[in-house]
Amino acid sequence: MEIKRRDFLKVAAAGGLVAASHAHPALAREPKERIKEAVGFLYDSTVCTGCKACVSACKQANEMPPSFSSSDQLWDNALDNDSKTYNIIKLYKDGTGAAKDREKDGHAYVKRQCMHCVDPSCVSACPVSALVKDPKTGVVIYDKGNCIGCRYCQLACPFNIPKFEFEKAFPQIRKCQLCDHLMKKGEFAACAKHCPTGATVFGKVEDLLAEARKRLQYKPGSRQVYPVERLGGTVTTERDVTPYIQKIYGEKEGGGTQVLCLAGMPFEKLGLPGLSETADAKKSETLNHTIYKGMIAPIVFLGGLLYVVHKNTKDHK
Repeated sequence: MEIKRRDFLKVAAAGGLVAASHAHPALAREPKERIKEAVGFLYDSTVCTGCKACVSACKQANEMPPSFSSSDQLWDNALDNDSKTYNIIKLYKDGTGAAKDREKDGHAYVKRQCMHCVDPSCVSACPVSALVKDPKTGVVIYDKGNCIGCRYCQLACPFNIPKFEFEKAFPQIRKCQLCDHLMKKGEFAACAKHCPTGATVFGKVEDLLAEARKRLQYKPGSRQVYPVERLGGTVTTERDVTPYIQKIYGEKEGGGTQVLCLAGMPFEKLGLPGLSETADAKKSETLNHTIYKGMIAPIVFLGGLLYVVHKNTKDHK
């Protein structure tokens, strides 16, 4: 069987015309705002020592198998977030790497996991609501029962976080869910609970923003008290302040996130994307509403393809 290019283009054009005929001149909705009781954590790169206790705690709390990047497979050594690794510490290094939190001839750490966006593109792009935001905590939750494996969430996420289990016969999407199962028991995210330095602290996003703004006012070199594990807890530590970049990453990026970051060097150097203050979610939602409204465009497109197949195979056995 051979489908002529001209016939295929005719069908594609017809589908495009149907989609265009149902297009809306305005976006499907306005950007969403941060939930008042939203929770998350503040990651401070200047406090992080790269010990990866958070990575180990995450694996244990979520019963995740090891991820091997070397052939000997002696230990869990994932190089990036994958279907077996929700949370990872990555290293920035330049030149000699001697000085911490210095862009030239220095090094720094960054924690990568789901950012739990205020207006998540993954949620907006998912056609079957397999990804949803918890209305109370704002955490982006995955429902494997709804997932159809389209992986639109992977394409939509500006942080490249959702991962698909290509290695399994019945795959799922894997990503950090902020230890939602622990929060239901009155506990909190394992990565924050087991961070020994307080580089990751859990709390309400409003309180985390206040803590981050306070740190940006600290005088470099001064001795300050930093909370450990969670805001408002009893565990604290004292340390000398490292100069901060005067920005809270996640306060406004991509419409805002519930995971906030502070650092001593440009966030782009740490692999965090430079995003506008407007969430892309409303754009993808508008596109979905346009193309899939009433399923008219997909049905026309599929019907056209079936016609082309029939036309080109009617003389065959």
